[in-house]
Amino acid sequence: MDLKLLGKRAIVTGGSRGIGKAIARVLAAEGVSVVISARGQNALDATAEELTNETGSTVTGVSTDTGSDDSVNALITEAKNIMGGIDILVNCAARPGGQSTVPTLAGVTTEEFSDHMNVKVMGYLRCAREVAPVMTKQGWGRIINISGLASRSTGTVVGSMRNVAVTAMTKNLADELGPHGINVTVIHPGMTRTEATAGVIAKRALEEGVSESEIEAMMAQGNSSRTLIDASDIAYVVAMLASPLSIAINGDGIAAGGGVGTAIYY
Repeated sequence: MDLKLLGKRAIVTGGSRGIGKAIARVLAAEGVSVVISARGQNALDATAEELTNETGSTVTGVSTDTGSDDSVNALITEAKNIMGGIDILVNCAARPGGQSTVPTLAGVTTEEFSDHMNVKVMGYLRCAREVAPVMTKQGWGRIINISGLASRSTGTVVGSMRNVAVTAMTKNLADELGPHGINVTVIHPGMTRTEATAGVIAKRALEEGVSESEIEAMMAQGNSSRTLIDASDIAYVVAMLASPLSIAINGDGIAAGGGVGTAIYY
């Protein structure tokens, strides 16, 4: 199927590694010009060169702190100058969840809460706020927010709160921007294989005295597909939502964890 993405222009925040890098790769492979952003320029330059050489599309890195209004404004301005416009925004810049011990209520600090909310929630909103006029003027656009399945379960109070907030933001933006040809959606990954996963598996295998393949098999038991979902699997869902063919999906959340949990959503 032709997703009709050839010639589109995208920003992917958090695009130097992990899920964001996988998304940038898949979009570029579909013929999309991509600006990736993150805080570290060296990592951005390396990823941009790698993906440009691999896909033949132009991928450019722009150092950005999505926790700052001025930095986001500069990103949008530079992206427009580089690509001549912006058709797709993928919000993926956030502190990773599930990489460290989840604090109890007593361990939640004001500083940590504020950082999570400023970067993931307000950061996503900043980027959407700045690209919306560009997309509105051209009468078309796609905004895709990467959130997480902590929005549908307990276990990490800050993680759940930030992801629920992104979900609520998504529906509000979809209702406001939909009449202007802009679809806004949210994807909820669960446990996902990225560059960091091999190290996590190796550490657990050493601690538990079992093989790495056994650890990976145990990790895969957390979903009904019994497969450890890869970052590229999330990227394929993003490409579909970024396509002009996705007009029927707006304001909705899509779980992309391989079938996590037993609750029924309708």
